Amino acid sequence: MTDITTRLARYQRPLLIVGAIVLLAAPFMAYPIFLMKLMCFALLAASLNLMIGYVGLLSFGHAMFFGSAAYATAHAVKVWGFDPALGVLFGAAVAAVIGAVTGLLAIRRAGIAFSMITLACAQLVYFIALRSPFTGGEDGIQDVPRGHLLGLLDLKDNLTLYYVIMVVVVVAFWLIWRIVNSPFGQVLTAIRDNEPRAISLGYRVNRYKLLAFTLSAALAGLAGGMKSIVFQIATLTDVSWTTSGEALLMGIVGGLQTMLGPVVGAFVVVTMANSLSSFAEALMIVQGVVFVVVVMLFRRGIVGEINAYLARRASRETS
Repeated sequence: MTDITTRLARYQRPLLIVGAIVLLAAPFMAYPIFLMKLMCFALLAASLNLMIGYVGLLSFGHAMFFGSAAYATAHAVKVWGFDPALGVLFGAAVAAVIGAVTGLLAIRRAGIAFSMITLACAQLVYFIALRSPFTGGEDGIQDVPRGHLLGLLDLKDNLTLYYVIMVVVVVAFWLIWRIVNSPFGQVLTAIRDNEPRAISLGYRVNRYKLLAFTLSAALAGLAGGMKSIVFQIATLTDVSWTTSGEALLMGIVGGLQTMLGPVVGAFVVVTMANSLSSFAEALMIVQGVVFVVVVMLFRRGIVGEINAYLARRASRETS
């Protein structure tokens, strides 16, 4: 097993180098706004993957964290005059608080009951966003100023904003990787695999679940706050259950329990949405077909199947 792991590890450095080159060169080959949307949704999918893939908790309401942070950031930057960085951090903090409150209610249940509680809380947040005067109702919060980051970088320039978003997303993914590969992450995996055994070993399972849920909410909020700066708007779509569904679809298509799965899934889903934006009904049909194909042919998702193939290949080479 150690030899197989070592053989698989040899692919990591080339992939990191290629990934860095692609990220740095991407805005010169594709529209920066599209790339920033892709990164924001990849982070949203990764935050959901942290809950499903590594804790075993299926949330149907992650859009409430994404959307509430988008509204909080947009309001703080436009009305209160916050610096964009402070506004995004404020949005992530709001999402974390909502996540902690929701988690206190949801983690006491498991399975479909947990999922339904998260969905119910998400619908409550959606209703608040629809009716509250400071959210702009159906119009949302528009014309959010990008401003200057820390008074230095002009975020009105798409290229500058792209590299800022890129750095934040890379750091966020590194944080997720550190969480997953830390002792805390190992406990989360143990809870996912056998919760009664984790309890018998003396772990306070609900505390670990609540902390993981809050971290996941904060990361989703970070994605939502950046999205509101990129598009200069926060709308009801950000807190809609369809956004939660898209994030879940990204994780499944790309591959749960993998770091690159949410990125690949986000690329597939966001590219489809952009390509078929003028055919709303066709988009839903194509997404459904893609989901069925992935579930039938790629049980582990695209990245998951690639990882499994590499593992089988390394196993054959060592035998």
